[in-house]
Amino acid sequence: DRSNTIFINVKSRSAVLSPLSSAFTQMFNMLDAAAEQMMVHKDFQAAFDSCDRGLQSLASMDSEDNRCGELKAGFCILGIQALAELNQWQGVLSWVLQQYEHPEKIPAKIMQMCILLYSKVGESAVMQEAARVWLHSPSNSRVSGFGTVAELYLLHVLVPLGHTEEARELIVGEVGSGAFTEDQRQTALDVVVEKEQQNQEPPLSPVCSCSTGAVIRKLEAMLSFLYRKLRVAGSGSFSLQRIFLAAVLLYMLFVQMDPALPSSFMWISKLLQMLKQMWSSMFAPYSRSLPQSKGL
Repeated sequence: DRSNTIFINVKSRSAVLSPLSSAFTQMFNMLDAAAEQMMVHKDFQAAFDSCDRGLQSLASMDSEDNRCGELKAGFCILGIQALAELNQWQGVLSWVLQQYEHPEKIPAKIMQMCILLYSKVGESAVMQEAARVWLHSPSNSRVSGFGTVAELYLLHVLVPLGHTEEARELIVGEVGSGAFTEDQRQTALDVVVEKEQQNQEPPLSPVCSCSTGAVIRKLEAMLSFLYRKLRVAGSGSFSLQRIFLAAVLLYMLFVQMDPALPSSFMWISKLLQMLKQMWSSMFAPYSRSLPQSKGL
């Protein structure tokens, strides 16, 4: 009887495990298909739709099984990439939160992807609250990617946003002690101090614009003076023309004004205008006399 009971139990377990194994096999196949749509066919919308369907199917399965967690993370990673390729990155965090409900439950590698994605598109602030909650959750302090999330949060969220006080608290506090070594904490503090110094430095643009304006005014005065001299000297004075050309070249060499800078556009435009006027003044008589000479 006892052996019959054991046989019945084993048989019933097999009957229960067999559908589960079949379901997991189906989920893995769906994940492979989504990866193929993403990497091979470049059909990002189809890849995302496959991930979404896979996540819906996983929601009805035993969430305590480790394989469910791995499959869920795989679908989410592919889904994030698909949304980024579709230029729908704005909805990435909300979509991930639909799958995990709370920020602290998001796997470390997915949190890292989200921080990097929003940092790349210049929207680091979107991840601030979710990453803060994730890092201060005691259950996450023991996961393998905890230090990487803390580093990315510090370098790609807090420091770019100028939240140096919170960054300092993160480094010297409980999160920093669990995420960084002593040398890493010191390096991170140096980064924060450098950012604070940059924030305290006065903006340079007004000073630059004023100095550039003064240079342009002086150059206009110099060019106007040379232009008047050339008109008085007459069109045949080639030595004075060479002097003017040499003065312009020396100015550009010593001042080293970058033509690619927006502040130099006005200078270049005015210089070209004056050169055209001077060219016309100096050489127009020759161009008018040439046809007459040929006629003679």
